[in-house]
Amino acid sequence: MIVGERLRTLREQKGLTQGDIEKRTGLARTHISRLENDHTIPNIETLEKLAHALEIPLYVILYEGRASPKPALPLRSKQPGESRKNTRFEARLGRILARIDERHRQLLMHLAGRMVRRRHPTRK
Repeated sequence: MIVGERLRTLREQKGLTQGDIEKRTGLARTHISRLENDHTIPNIETLEKLAHALEIPLYVILYEGRASPKPALPLRSKQPGESRKNTRFEARLGRILARIDERHRQLLMHLAGRMVRRRHPTRK
């Protein structure tokens, strides 16, 4: 999966120009062009802005399947005090990670790490 191609395809499917996305996100059109041509790797904040501008859930930018993703089934039994929602999420995440190539897996893990750090800043 190439994120830039995916962004361009989604934008064109919505009938939007890079200028439209610029107005909706506040990102410079030149930056949007660099993202779509894979000259720049987007950070999580940029992906969130683009998903909002395209009026789609964030996962759609990273999802390669043609049909809607199927609900995940738990791979392991639920532990005491653990919600079924977490178990399904972990199973789904495992299947998605198994399908993507190493470069995009590293990008996804980097973005996830940034999200965690943003939510729980390290204390010094």
